[in-house]
Amino acid sequence: MREKRLRFFDSTLRDGSHAVAHRIRREWIAEYCRQLEPAGLETIIVGHGNGLGASSLQVGLALLSDEEMLTVAREYLKKTKLGVFLIPGFGTIRDHLEPAIKAGADLFCIASHCTEADVTRQHIEFCKGRGKEVYGVLMSYHMTDTPRLLEEAKKMEAYGADGVILMDSAGASTPDLVVNTVRAMCGGLAVPVGFHAHNNLGMAVGNAWLAIDNGAAIVDGTVKGFGAGAGNCPLEVLAALLEKMKIETGLDLYRLLDAGDSVVTEMAGHPVGIDSVCVVSGMAGVFSAFARHVKDAAKQFGVDPRDIFMELGRRKVVGGQEDVIVDVAMNLAQLKKKDEVSYLLESLL
Repeated sequence: MREKRLRFFDSTLRDGSHAVAHRIRREWIAEYCRQLEPAGLETIIVGHGNGLGASSLQVGLALLSDEEMLTVAREYLKKTKLGVFLIPGFGTIRDHLEPAIKAGADLFCIASHCTEADVTRQHIEFCKGRGKEVYGVLMSYHMTDTPRLLEEAKKMEAYGADGVILMDSAGASTPDLVVNTVRAMCGGLAVPVGFHAHNNLGMAVGNAWLAIDNGAAIVDGTVKGFGAGAGNCPLEVLAALLEKMKIETGLDLYRLLDAGDSVVTEMAGHPVGIDSVCVVSGMAGVFSAFARHVKDAAKQFGVDPRDIFMELGRRKVVGGQEDVIVDVAMNLAQLKKKDEVSYLLESLL
């Protein structure tokens, strides 16, 4: 079922923004794009972790403006496409898509929650009307059933999307879910299907491979897995696996490895990987980018961050609802205080 030609979207300078509280520096963008321009990647996606227009107190203030980040990247990307990501509500056509086009963006990923493709229509149609390559992205795809997901994907296809990317935003996918969903998407759509994995349960490379083996033509990942929470599918590891399996990628493995060892290591400043909070986030099926906000709230209110994630999962909270994290932490702190008081009273009786 595998497509003949694989395409790789690199979100290191977008999803990786989450891992450094959106403080991506100008020199990091320049050096990363310089090193990976010859690496054979289809696209390097640049910007705030939540996309164009998302820099805010609620989800995190970026060090640089959208235009600054795109302008720096454009200077170094000649053969590689410059990509951007936008979630309607954070970003708008007038204030964000139009400036991105002027800054030289080639490829646009327009994302929505997995059941809300309707909100992407005007943004996809606008990009197509400007002659741009555009992809629909369905976030947290695990939060609905396959028939509904295919229905939403077909909407994006009808709006003019050149492909549809499934985003495992919580790293909650099981192998069976990946196989069954990707097969259904590839069988039901006329456009290519992509897959963006997170590594909360240690399955990012495995799930990316399963997506490829079942028909996905696009992999969206990051070098060294640099991304929100437990990180993403590390492109260099996937490339090595595919090379070992004698599957052509067109990627320069050594360039990916070198960029990871130098500029990505410098950007991260600390190991990016699976910790106990990320595991629970994956189990709960909650947006990986909540990890930093959850840890901050847990520290502030003196509660276990894992309990916060489990409650967020019970409430089916999605990306963009960061304000709920504090509410949950406050409620857990109040319950903890009541339990402590009850225990004290019982011990006195």
